Amino acid sequence: MPTDTTPHPATPAPLWRPAQEQIADARLTAFHAFAADRYGAPTPRAGDPAADYAALHGWSVAEADAFWRAVADWFAVRFRTPYTAALADAAMPGARWFPGATLNYAEHALRTAEDPARADTPALLRIDERLTPEPVTWADLRRATANLAATLRDLGVRPGDRVSGYLPNIPEAVVALLATAAVGAVWTSCAPDFGARSVLDRFQQVEPVVLIAVDGYRYGGRAHDRTATVAELRRGLPTLRAVVHVPLLGSAPPEGALAWDDVTSGDAPAVYDPVPFDHPLWVLYSSGTTGLPKAIVHSQGGILLEHLKQIGLHCDLGPGDRLFWYTSTGWMMWNFLVSALLTGTTAVLYDGSPAHPGTDAQWRVAERTRATVFGTSAAYVMACAKAGVRPGRDLDLSATRCVATTGSPLPPDGFRWLHEEAGEDLWIASVSGGTDVCSCFAGAVPTLPVYVGELQAPGLGTALAAWGPAGEPLTDAVGELVVTAPMPSMPVGFWNDPDGARYRDGYFAVYPGVWRHGDWVTVTSRGTVVIHGRSDSTLNRQGVRMGSADIYETVERLPEIRESLVVGVEERDGGYWMPLFVRLAEGAVLDDGLRERVRTAIRAELSPRHVPDEIVEVPAVPHTLTGKRLEVPVKRLLQGAALTEAVNPGSVDAPELLRFYERLARERAAVSGADYSE
Repeated sequence: MPTDTTPHPATPAPLWRPAQEQIADARLTAFHAFAADRYGAPTPRAGDPAADYAALHGWSVAEADAFWRAVADWFAVRFRTPYTAALADAAMPGARWFPGATLNYAEHALRTAEDPARADTPALLRIDERLTPEPVTWADLRRATANLAATLRDLGVRPGDRVSGYLPNIPEAVVALLATAAVGAVWTSCAPDFGARSVLDRFQQVEPVVLIAVDGYRYGGRAHDRTATVAELRRGLPTLRAVVHVPLLGSAPPEGALAWDDVTSGDAPAVYDPVPFDHPLWVLYSSGTTGLPKAIVHSQGGILLEHLKQIGLHCDLGPGDRLFWYTSTGWMMWNFLVSALLTGTTAVLYDGSPAHPGTDAQWRVAERTRATVFGTSAAYVMACAKAGVRPGRDLDLSATRCVATTGSPLPPDGFRWLHEEAGEDLWIASVSGGTDVCSCFAGAVPTLPVYVGELQAPGLGTALAAWGPAGEPLTDAVGELVVTAPMPSMPVGFWNDPDGARYRDGYFAVYPGVWRHGDWVTVTSRGTVVIHGRSDSTLNRQGVRMGSADIYETVERLPEIRESLVVGVEERDGGYWMPLFVRLAEGAVLDDGLRERVRTAIRAELSPRHVPDEIVEVPAVPHTLTGKRLEVPVKRLLQGAALTEAVNPGSVDAPELLRFYERLARERAAVSGADYSE
């Protein structure tokens, strides 16, 4: 079986525990009592929050119909027509959720505007690199949404039509999403740092009828004009009926485009078209590293219920709170951030560089906006640690009670750094999920302790497990991350996949009827979760499987190493080559001494099996446009695949970096005499 470096079953000391008053005040605690009283959940036991959560989670999975009815009731979901059951068919794929029900996501996102006491309080806080928050009230957000929705209807946009956005993380993007949902149309977006080819690879699949596009954006202290890119998008999208111009840089609308102020001004009534529970809400895209990005379709009702649960119970957010997550409109976390509105939480929209003018930029946004929960990437946390940032000492973070991380596993050193340098009272929530479900499989639980290197627990209603090759459940050992029962935010399908074949192959081919996500995971005997990295890029030496995340955590602790990439290459002669590629810190030199320090650290902290066969300096590590290291495409290149077959260049942050690996494969083939061409 695979080895792993997770803690032994003996319980270690927690890094952090919630205070008793925090547990008592948590919305999760109140929900548990409510579900026990009305829906048959296990009765909470005084003084044992870990046992309480384990019992509640077990019930939420075993009695999914009762659990999701309880969630809908607790959050007062407005069903325009009633449902006959919460989960009428639990088959995967093909689960049937809330049949008969109709509702509207945008109506729920804007409910707070109906409260006279809160209508003039901030729904959104807009902030850029100047660090001056600008509020958008609930009333103003509802007014702009209602007017844009009326414009869309006047343009002939109907339920099921697609509306696309080429926009940064600004209030106009939120208005556009909500107006699209109000009409029952389908939203899809890309960030304006995406090039035209990358955007067209996505939008051409769904054939939008409206494009809402910015003239440019500001990043790293500079303005970036995108008018030429927008013109190229217009030429490449023949299905467009209208283009709306958002003048972030102050330019006039191009010929034939509508002005943003014109389409959002007026006094149109707020109208929300009721749609079936499984009606498409938005299309998100996979990273698209090995072909066209998969166009993943999520439903209005599924996202509504899942995000109410995640944000309201797991993140413990509600009226008066503020959620800041560093993200862009090209990543699922932006959609998650917008859903803060569902719980009456203010969404903080930061449009700018994550580290300009200094590495502490995101912490300064959290300080200036008084964010309750600050979400960022594990990579950013480690960059702050290396740069000597000390946010707890230098900034006023008294309003921030939780720092959440995602994108990649947060290394143990990241937990320790946050605890020591951001605040000993800080709740650290490492979370793991995916674009595929636009949510989290495991992560934040406000009533549970935090252990170094571990996610607190699987989410409510999420039947997460680690499975071995034969489908056997594993505890305290590495296995495939599977979900054995449906979640409401699982895709309703992929766009242009009429028979569902691509969808089934993507998640259900390995274990029929069970979702296989493609991550290596350990579920501990204490109920915590450790993510080790992608299973399809897992290192495998002599049958022993290892996660890349463990190596990154160890190697990148060295001050000379800025970033790293490790792959395991199965060679055609039966050999196995495991190189480690390193991007050095400024001034560092990859000499024999540094190579030996890398090997020694890996050998001592992991095992001799983890030591790479070769350590190779690279100018930079290639990533997807959403920041994930390109392990699988690099592996394919090193196995001899042509670049165009190994990766979709439009999905990569710096495609020219991949030429290095292509050349390296040719050089190795020439030396060995092997034919690696495909």
